[in-house]
Amino acid sequence: MSPTQSSYRQLEEVVGCKWSVSVLQAIAASINRPGALERHIAGISTKVLSERLRKLTRYGLLHKQSYPEVPPRTEYRLTANGYKLVAIISQIRQLDADIKENGEKGPES
Repeated sequence: MSPTQSSYRQLEEVVGCKWSVSVLQAIAASINRPGALERHIAGISTKVLSERLRKLTRYGLLHKQSYPEVPPRTEYRLTANGYKLVAIISQIRQLDADIKENGEKGPES
């Protein structure tokens, strides 16, 4: 598998995962601590949230900031590429809403 295919597969995994999209959108809305994210995203488990945060950070869409406090505090923020992806996701949602509103059909109709 070439590096390009590998990167594209990672992107497909992010965009195709409802939890990843929910996490990115919540962080874009300034909900940036794991506990707050877990409370904000209905139905997500601690385990799934932790996995998504790790993958999104590793893929370069999130930046993790840990503070040496007691108790420890961790916050996440979008990277420049994270902001780009959130904008694309918003455009896709808008397109979906437009299609539903206008009842547009494909060329075969």
